[in-house]
Amino acid sequence: MYVHFDGYPDSKLPLLLATYRFRFAGDLEAMARHLIDEVHIGWEQLGTDLLDGAPDALCRTLTGGDEFPSRQLTNVCNADGTPAERELITQDGTDGLEWAYVLHETGIEVIGLLAYDRGPVVAWDTDPRSRIRTAPGAWNPEAPAPVVPPRAAPRLSATAPASALAPRKSARR
Repeated sequence: MYVHFDGYPDSKLPLLLATYRFRFAGDLEAMARHLIDEVHIGWEQLGTDLLDGAPDALCRTLTGGDEFPSRQLTNVCNADGTPAERELITQDGTDGLEWAYVLHETGIEVIGLLAYDRGPVVAWDTDPRSRIRTAPGAWNPEAPAPVVPPRAAPRLSATAPASALAPRKSARR
């Protein structure tokens, strides 16, 4: 499904990983229904409403404290003025797109379309706070995904108190 605003992996991948884990509690079918099947034309943007159920500290880490809703594309017309119709993105229809994300049972395949026609799969249990490279060439399907977990990060839990994800202050000497 087409998403118009900010499709780079350093913003979309953490959002999708957290969405799967918290809002949809690991239910890939429900996530796919929401993101793909129930969309009329496409998405203008994916918003922080996808983080419902995630710990507050994780939401702040991923969004900087901003809140914005997911918005579907509306009032879209073709060049000839006729109303646009739903168009699923397929491997044959990626002209002009830079990134593609394919939901698999094991994780999200991230495809840097400017360099490859497929990409590595990032496991669903990947920490959404990981550092993620955005260069399309870094997403070689034959290499590990360019995702670096955060150092000494506490485990994420849907029931963890907000303080569990807060950064620790270093001791003063």
